[in-house]
Amino acid sequence: MSFGQFLSILRARWLVAVLLLGLTVATTLVVSLLLPKSYRAAASVVVDFKPDPISAAFYGAATPPAVMATQADVIKSERVALRVVRNLKLAESPQVRTQWEQETKGEGTIEQWLVDLFQRNMDVLPSRESSVITISYKAQDPRFAAALANAFVQAYIETTLELRVDPARQYAGFFDVRSKEAREALEKAQSRLSAFQKANSIFATDERFDVENTRLNELSSQLVMLQAMASDTTSRQAQASSGQADRMQEVLGNAVIQALKADLSRAEGQLQGLSARLGDAHPQVGEIKASISELRRRLDAETAKVTSGVGVSNAINRQREAQTRGQFEAQRQKVLRMKAVRDEGMVIQRDVENAQRAYDAIFARLNQTSLESQTTQSNVNVLTQATPPLEHAFPKVWLNVLLAIFVGALLAAGVVLGLELRDRRVRALEDVVAALGIPVIGVLPRPGARRLTGRATAPMRQRLLPAQPEPKEA
Repeated sequence: MSFGQFLSILRARWLVAVLLLGLTVATTLVVSLLLPKSYRAAASVVVDFKPDPISAAFYGAATPPAVMATQADVIKSERVALRVVRNLKLAESPQVRTQWEQETKGEGTIEQWLVDLFQRNMDVLPSRESSVITISYKAQDPRFAAALANAFVQAYIETTLELRVDPARQYAGFFDVRSKEAREALEKAQSRLSAFQKANSIFATDERFDVENTRLNELSSQLVMLQAMASDTTSRQAQASSGQADRMQEVLGNAVIQALKADLSRAEGQLQGLSARLGDAHPQVGEIKASISELRRRLDAETAKVTSGVGVSNAINRQREAQTRGQFEAQRQKVLRMKAVRDEGMVIQRDVENAQRAYDAIFARLNQTSLESQTTQSNVNVLTQATPPLEHAFPKVWLNVLLAIFVGALLAAGVVLGLELRDRRVRALEDVVAALGIPVIGVLPRPGARRLTGRATAPMRQRLLPAQPEPKEA
């Protein structure tokens, strides 16, 4: 079907089309005027994505689109709607209770019925490129719509604050218990350290250990020195015992022995001279021999006296060495015991330090969660308050009329085409060609039409008698 055929059908059945269009528009207009008017009030909030310094560890990781979608879901949640019901105390209103009983026959709870009603009439529109969220509510009373929109905003702010504070309070209670346990552990470790120090008389462990260690080093030096002295006196005593006492330094350096040796040398010289001159039987020779024997006796006695002093010195040195060695061993055992005590004390001290660090960390988290649990500021702020609208949002009469015109036109066109298909008639030249399959060679004028002559009939002749095609050349 061509567009010309469609127009010819509309011209033929224009009355049906006009009636359908008018009926559709009139019905829509009447229904729009009879429908109860609904008003939509809107309020907006802005969500701050920057966390406060206290709760920086808990917020700030989510991206803004995810946060906006989450906030929209929170506003639409049953928790927010239930808070609206409780804040406005609608469940206590006799009128609301009567309406609930009429609609539900007393089934369910009035709060759940109000929550479902509010969620159906409430709409949330988060912004795509900003952190603004618009909350709107539709009701027949403009003041009620504005009040409900503001109530949803307030309930949403309280809910977001509650969602932040409740976990912080739970964490605060948890860390409070753990801080008490950590404090008890710290006190036990401190008491154990104090008892250990008191039992071992430890007040300044490092200083005392240094003093005792220095004393041990001094005794070690003294012992080495006495060992050297004892070794020297032992060697000299052995030299004296082996018959080489005259070669000892003490003997060689003794003045009495040197004087006796000198007298002995002179007496031996005199003896040798008198023996050669007077003979061995002479009384003077015998006297000199007796004098030499006395000198030798005195020399041996003095040498023995000197060598006996070396033995006494050796005994003294050995005694001092043994005494110093005993002091050194006692000091060494004392230092070892102090080292063992110090190591044990350091272990207990580390336990105290670890308990202190654990207590400090838990106490810091306790202070942080306590501050978070006491916060009264939310990251959601009211941008605009809802006010009672002056014009109703539903029904929109002019929009409904325009839609009725469009729908009525489509309905009229469809009905006209349907009627035409059921009772097909010739409306245009194309219908004749389509029905008979032969070309049209002329059209009779309508009855009463004015006769055309001259040039006015030329277009008609051209339309009725199309030009014959020119013959092709061979």
